[in-house]
Amino acid sequence: MNERHLEALAQYDLTADSVRKGRSGWICETSQGTMLLQEYRGTMKRLEFETQVLGQVRDCGLLLVDDYIRTTQGELISLSEDGTRHTMKHWYTGRECNIRDQKEIRQAIEKIALLHQILKKIERREEWNLGSIMVGTARQEMERRSQELKRARNYMKNKRKKTDFERCALSNFSMFYQQAREAQEGMERLEKQQEHTPLFLCHGDLDQHHVLFVQEAGGTDLKGAVIEYHKMHLGDQMTDLYHFMRKAMEKHEWSQSLGQEMLLAYDKVMPLEKRDRESLYYLFLYPEKYWKQINFYMNANKAWIPDRNMEKLKNLESQTEQRNRFLSVIK
Repeated sequence: MNERHLEALAQYDLTADSVRKGRSGWICETSQGTMLLQEYRGTMKRLEFETQVLGQVRDCGLLLVDDYIRTTQGELISLSEDGTRHTMKHWYTGRECNIRDQKEIRQAIEKIALLHQILKKIERREEWNLGSIMVGTARQEMERRSQELKRARNYMKNKRKKTDFERCALSNFSMFYQQAREAQEGMERLEKQQEHTPLFLCHGDLDQHHVLFVQEAGGTDLKGAVIEYHKMHLGDQMTDLYHFMRKAMEKHEWSQSLGQEMLLAYDKVMPLEKRDRESLYYLFLYPEKYWKQINFYMNANKAWIPDRNMEKLKNLESQTEQRNRFLSVIK
């Protein structure tokens, strides 16, 4: 460890038996379990928000989370002499959910549903009215992306000499843009119908890397941990479920049976209402993967597009039939 991290570590009421570099900080094996020491560049209000929420999730005793540890002075931040700010939080050395293992996928979905159940019971506070917490709606995000798709289409269409990627993107544009418009309009109707529906806390960035299976010291069963809440906000919890499910569905060629199993696993813990299913339908209908490829193209060197991006674009078309069958399961 360098001197700054040693200064920060000394401010906590724990003894570190070993310290090793991790991908996002220093992993410390301590007298109170595994901890993660990180540099912190966010605001204090954001840190206090995450601390309030994660403390309540941990207190439920049903799910492990990477909540923050205070210094001996009761502070959430430890300062080194040069002014660098650090945080310390609980950490876990369990394995990430294997996105190719259908059993683990179902177990992860149950943990996500449990997290949503706990988050729904946490009372909203007035001081949470921050930009990072009060984010735009799914419809607003769809609208922004659809505008970007149109701009990209116009740019490619006006090029005199087109690349293979541009020709492929243009040949698929009408189909995907129609889906984008239908999803956007459907989500807009849904939001108007549910204008006064309360927003709930969402993880904000859920995928297989954020769901861990952990074996605690002295225990035999694996416990679930959901980590990294840097994008937690108030919104539609179905966006969390959608993000995790989409990753799994893409890996499994949009398997209808897997899709149904995931929905049943979630519904077993958190019953899905009609509004939830409609929201999921429109989130899946929007061609996010197509938008990602176009967005990459518009922000990259347009003279050379990697072959893998061309392959991804072609795969989207070949998977259309399977994806449509899965959509019929949700609706």
